[in-house]
Amino acid sequence: MADYWMEWASLLLRWLHVITAIAWIGSSFYFVWLDLSLRKAERLPEGVHGESWSVHGGGFYHVQKYLVAPETMPKELHWFKYESYFTWVSGFSLLVVTYYWGAQAFLIDSSVADLSVLQAVGLSLGSLALGWVIYDGVCKTPAGKDLRLLGILVYAVVVLAAYGYSEVFSSRAALLHVGAMVATWMTGNVFFIIIPNQKKVVASLKQGEIPDPALGQQAKQRSTHNNYLTLPVLFMMLSNHYPMTFVGDDLWILVALVVLIGAIIRDYFNAGHAGATGLRVRWQWPVASALIVTLAVWAKPTTVALDASQMIKDSDVEIIVSTHCTVCHAARPTMPGFSIPPKGVVLETLADVQKYKQQVYAQSIASQAMPLGNMTQMTPGERAILGRWLETH
Repeated sequence: MADYWMEWASLLLRWLHVITAIAWIGSSFYFVWLDLSLRKAERLPEGVHGESWSVHGGGFYHVQKYLVAPETMPKELHWFKYESYFTWVSGFSLLVVTYYWGAQAFLIDSSVADLSVLQAVGLSLGSLALGWVIYDGVCKTPAGKDLRLLGILVYAVVVLAAYGYSEVFSSRAALLHVGAMVATWMTGNVFFIIIPNQKKVVASLKQGEIPDPALGQQAKQRSTHNNYLTLPVLFMMLSNHYPMTFVGDDLWILVALVVLIGAIIRDYFNAGHAGATGLRVRWQWPVASALIVTLAVWAKPTTVALDASQMIKDSDVEIIVSTHCTVCHAARPTMPGFSIPPKGVVLETLADVQKYKQQVYAQSIASQAMPLGNMTQMTPGERAILGRWLETH
């Protein structure tokens, strides 16, 4: 019964996570566009960097941006922060419900590292906290003044984290944890840097003081990171549902490519919003497309080839299915943590396997994502036998 209620918790938390992420990313992308679309105009108030006119929903909007702040505070000031906070809280809660509660199935892979549940959860929590400390420290070094150099250093940290996670967690959990670590950076930027700096600016204005421009520059640095990291994080979160992305031996290569692809795509939009033309906005899509093809080719798993004359018996397949599939995919699963068969797929007979042959082939042969964490130790030879049988029946 506990597993049933945890499934509901997972569904509702995932729903909340998607809702809040849409709100956060939407407002973030809008303000990046707004910032880049600002144009100089005559007779702008003192301190105004630029203005932007837009139309939406039948109305016209006129927005002006101050480089530091207006001379006096307006009566009403809108803050954008809770979208970020609730995205992280809901995402972390989903991590607890899915990966901590189901650690044996989703977090731990004994063939990678023989961890206890407590050790695995401790590594997860500790790495998220340590990841923020390292990232924040790098941003505050002298290298932080050079956005390009800082970008290279942050990129290196992400790739190294991918390698580290792949050495302790299951491939599925490793890729998701890279995304969770970067998402923690993004919310940390909002919570520890951007909002506190803005509050300091407001406090200075209320006291009649001139705000420190460095506060805005630091907030801008972190906001830029959030902008370029958003698309890679989204890919890593969605990858959980696409096993071909997390079954490779060198997960860090996939992460390195995904971060590059996401950053290049964002650069295209950022440059376009700023009014760039020509080669400045023509190179991104060809390069990103080439990298996507490279990623798809690299991620394709290898399979064990069988001798063409080797006969596959139904009894051999029945043993493989009962050993590696039925424990979870049964009307009444015997695998701890499962009260119902995942996705309603029951694999108790060969007729059931034929009914779901496309799904079985995709999950167990093409991507090799099942069994979860390979808890039943399905061998390459068994996958080859099952694959041949599926291809011929």
